Amino acid sequence: MHDSFVHKGKRKNLVEYLRHRIGISDENVLAAINEVPRHLFIESIFEDYAYEDRAFPILAHQTISHPSTVAEQSELLQVKEGEKVLEIGTGCGYQTAVLLAMKALVFTVERQKDLFDFSKKKLREMHLYPKFQSFGDGFAGLPTFAPFDKIIVTCGASVLPTELLKQLKVGGKMVIPLGPTDQQVLYRFTKISPTEIEKEEFGAYKFVPMLNNTNQ
Repeated sequence: MHDSFVHKGKRKNLVEYLRHRIGISDENVLAAINEVPRHLFIESIFEDYAYEDRAFPILAHQTISHPSTVAEQSELLQVKEGEKVLEIGTGCGYQTAVLLAMKALVFTVERQKDLFDFSKKKLREMHLYPKFQSFGDGFAGLPTFAPFDKIIVTCGASVLPTELLKQLKVGGKMVIPLGPTDQQVLYRFTKISPTEIEKEEFGAYKFVPMLNNTNQ
């Protein structure tokens, strides 16, 4: 697992960019981005560009999100050490690694078998261990392990998955992009009471679509 001084220097520059250009102020998020070697989660042909604010293709016709998107979603989540976080869409495992670096207890679900296998192997190689890593339908969440303090959805959903809201603790937060593929908006839902949800909106994004069931 090669992580050179050059990589570390580029990460430091990325953190400064996120702090000053994107406006990320959560020091836990910035420290996690600084710690996690993003280049190890993408194909080596993109390695030189790993710390630019760009998305790259990964397996199963998916993409690794822009570092700014990962940072913004992580900041909106307001993760505290030891909180149970459900991640819908493990992808290549980069966002998972960032959450683990923030000392969250991560439960993560991926519906693409290629990505599930890749992320499981990659995280293990890096000695990063989610509490539970599952191949399954993200819309169903992980009711066995509910309730969660926080839920992060890394893929766009056309409608709000109400099953996920049920798995959120009172006082918990869910960050999710919602809407049709070309015009998704990033939302944060806070569960005020068992029946009351507060909704905040954080601008337009473009995420890969969230899909039902699983793909072998």
